[in-house]
Amino acid sequence: MSTTEDYTKIRRRERGKDDAWIKAFLARSEFGTMATAQGDQPFLVTRNFAYDETAHAIYMHGAMKGRTFENAVEAPKVCFTANKAGRLLPGERAMNFGTEFAGMVAFGRLHVVEDSDEAKHGLQLLCDKYFPHLKPNVDYEPTTDTDMKVTAVLRINIESWSGKERKVADDFPGAFYYDDVL
Repeated sequence: MSTTEDYTKIRRRERGKDDAWIKAFLARSEFGTMATAQGDQPFLVTRNFAYDETAHAIYMHGAMKGRTFENAVEAPKVCFTANKAGRLLPGERAMNFGTEFAGMVAFGRLHVVEDSDEAKHGLQLLCDKYFPHLKPNVDYEPTTDTDMKVTAVLRINIESWSGKERKVADDFPGAFYYDDVL
């Protein structure tokens, strides 16, 4: 039987990254994608998220109903990933084409946060990440108990993770960004 550590083994070890790199990557990642399952059918959902280093957990928010919240109860095992594309790397042969990238994957268990204080903490982490220039009680009213009646908070307790990156020299011949050729 496989463990979550088995899922995070990196074949190309020279591209593997340590925990500090993963934490920094999560702090600057715009969004992540979480996989859940109902029976044998996998589902993906892309969300804003915030990593809590103290809890070693990922927080997200959403509506109080829906597949993600049902799956948190019925099948709480999840996979979460955040990625960033780099430049496309041409080669002399098609099989030598490549891509720069950075990404991480985590495995864990999904929970609907029931404790109001923890839920507010998770929401504040999201505000702090996405709106770092705005301050609670200065620029906006923090989350209230009334807000918590219509907002659900999810937490992924991370059991294992890995990160990897491929970056080549700035002067790599012909390297370009995808958006530059559209």
